[in-house]
Amino acid sequence: MEESGRPPTVRARIEAKFPRGLVIRLFAYLVAGHLFAFFVYLLFTLGAKNQ
Repeated sequence: MEESGRPPTVRARIEAKFPRGLVIRLFAYLVAGHLFAFFVYLLFTLGAKNQ
């Protein structure tokens, strides 16, 4: 419990386990990875239509 007597918030519990920078980097890598995968999928899809 915190000093104020209230239980810790969900954000406080997550930040206690994972540093904030790690969470931000993980989110950025996931977004970038999905965008890259979509781009590759789009290239293959458009390439298949041109044959």
